[in-house]
Amino acid sequence: MSSAARSDPAEAPEERRFLSTAEAAALERELLEDYRFGRQQLVELCGHASAVAVTKVFPLPTLSRKQRTVLVVCGPEQNGAVGLVCARHLRMFEYEPTIFYPTRSLDGLHQDLTTQCEKMDIPFLSYLPTEVQLINDAYGLVVDAVLGPGVQPGEIGGPCTRALATLKLLSIPLVSLDIPSGWDAETGGGDGEDGLRPDVLVSLAAPKPCAGRFSGRHHFVAGRFVPDDVRRKFALRLPGYTGTDCVAAL
Repeated sequence: MSSAARSDPAEAPEERRFLSTAEAAALERELLEDYRFGRQQLVELCGHASAVAVTKVFPLPTLSRKQRTVLVVCGPEQNGAVGLVCARHLRMFEYEPTIFYPTRSLDGLHQDLTTQCEKMDIPFLSYLPTEVQLINDAYGLVVDAVLGPGVQPGEIGGPCTRALATLKLLSIPLVSLDIPSGWDAETGGGDGEDGLRPDVLVSLAAPKPCAGRFSGRHHFVAGRFVPDDVRRKFALRLPGYTGTDCVAAL
């Protein structure tokens, strides 16, 4: 989901697969203002769908006990809120999430979601080990919910920046939500040139242009909640959803 840019969507006479940062912000604004979605509702829908995407790539019956452990790394912006919801649903799906949330937001939604995770006895790490092998040994996979479109590493402070430097070195699977943290959402440049290389990407609502440079194993879109009229307005050409699935493979 986008927390940046407030401009009208560009004219889109042809169907497209990607939404620019400005278009994604305009789509979200339309959901909030015209369709009367709530911000917490959108975060909940995206976080739940992100957890479902994890279960599709890493189905619980195929995992050892160690592989069921998931480290969810959250930033202070909207993507971090989606990560907190994802962690909660992973716990409900009987995975074993742990959260690293080094720069906590004072926003009421973030605080409510943090309380929900704490009440469900999801552990919060006080620090992230700098020795990468400790993380590789302790967890089966990592969810990157640090930065969303339009947010740069320098804007969120040292702890999150240091966490991203550690995530780059992991050998266990990495799942990024919306965009790989640090990538330019439009070009995939910036930190995308030598940054995170996720195995799984879960695009929220619709893929951003940088997803064209994603070379991991699995790419999902979590946007079933987007009404058909809005999809047509933004000329989105996305795969259909199967049955009651809330994510679709790209």
